[in-house]
Order: sequence, then structure tokens, then C-alpha cells
Amino acid sequence: MYNFYAVIIGTEILNGRREDKHFSFLRDLLNSYGHTLLATFIIKDEKQLITDIFELVKKDEKAVLFSFGGIGSTPDDLTREIAAQVFTCKPLVRNKNFEQDIIERFREEAYPHRIHMSDLPKNANLIKNPINNMSAFELSHRYFFVPGFPEMSHPMITECVGKYFSSSVRKYRKTLFAYTSENTLIDLMNDIPSDMELSSLPIIGKDGPEVELSLNYHDKGIVENEFEKFIAFLESKNIEYKLLD
Repeated sequence: MYNFYAVIIGTEILNGRREDKHFSFLRDLLNSYGHTLLATFIIKDEKQLITDIFELVKKDEKAVLFSFGGIGSTPDDLTREIAAQVFTCKPLVRNKNFEQDIIERFREEAYPHRIHMSDLPKNANLIKNPINNMSAFELSHRYFFVPGFPEMSHPMITECVGKYFSSSVRKYRKTLFAYTSENTLIDLMNDIPSDMELSSLPIIGKDGPEVELSLNYHDKGIVENEFEKFIAFLESKNIEYKLLD
């Protein structure tokens, strides 16, 4: 089992100059394989903040990171340097293959700035860019760093997820809608397995409190058994409900 993280780096998203398109894309892509995101961060192009988030991810032994943005050659592109610092504890090194790609594309304009895009963390593997051949990179098949442009990054991430995380994890969901407050069901919620996904959505209905409750788990028999406990309780209290799935 993996814990999937997304880090979306872009001051322009936070100040409203651009709309984020990465979260929903990655969420849906992972869901198609039975995976879910553990956390998503949308953060400024700020060195200490990026470092802190990468350090947090590194501490999770099950972490898989998808980082969007900050791998270009402008002063606010900080991801390559910070990734090297956090995940390899070594300075950037020139990737000769990527260096040659940059020279072939830009010729004399590769210098003095663009060429630095080929300075990557040690032992980084290139992720080919289908748009302009300006590669992204990954470390240990667990930490993936791609551009902020969706037309470039999304095909890259799609390929990586399909290559390394395509083993689907089948999960079973049971959902009901009850005409009561979620407080009524808390004791039962506390008794479900700790690794079972629980979603409780309170609703203020026109006739009083309502709740949509959903259980999601990889074992069909267990999720059905736990779900039946909620149904039995609601029926014992004459609380109306309806099944959603």
C-alpha cells in the first residue's frame, strides 16, 4: 500500500492568476487504479515552505510524491535544488542526456540559463516530455517532479502511474442516507476497523438534521458486515434511511 501525495507549486494559483488543474486530474487518475490521495498541498514558490513539505513527505516510508512546477530555469524554479537537498542529501549534478537535448533544441540560446534545467538530483531518471522533449525527472520510482503546465505534466504522470502503480486495489463502498444527526451514529463509527475509510457528511434538511454515511474497504465481507450494523441500529430506533449504493 502507498500513501500518495501531490505538491502543486505555484504562487500564481494562490493569487488567482491561474486555476489549478492538477488536483482533479491526479485524483481521478489514481482512482481509476483504486488508489486515493492522502494529501494535496498547493504552495507558494518559497524555498523553506517547499523544503518543509518535501521533508514531511520523505518521513513517510510509504510515500509516493507527485510534484508539479518549479523545474524550469527562472529564479523562482526551486524544485530541482530542493529535491536534491531533501531526497539525496547531495548537490545537483549535470545529466548529460538532458544537457544534449537542451543544446539540440535551443542551440546557442541554451546558454547561460536553459542549460541549468539539466542539473538534477543525483541518480535522477528522466521522464520524457511529449510536447517539447524538455524532460521531467523522478527518484527511486517514488518521487516524481514534472512541469506546472498540464499539457506536459499530465501525460507524464499518466505514464508513470501506469508503469509503477497500475496494480489495481479493489475497494467496496456502501452508502446510506439517514434522517438523523451524525451524532446519533458516532458510537458505531468508533467501532469500525481503524483502516476502513469512513465518510460522514452532515446535512441541515428542511425537517431537521440528516447525514450521508459511507464506508469503503478492500474486503467486501467486512464492509458489508460493518454497514449492516448501522442499518440494524437505525431500524431499532425507527430512524428512516435509504440506501445509496
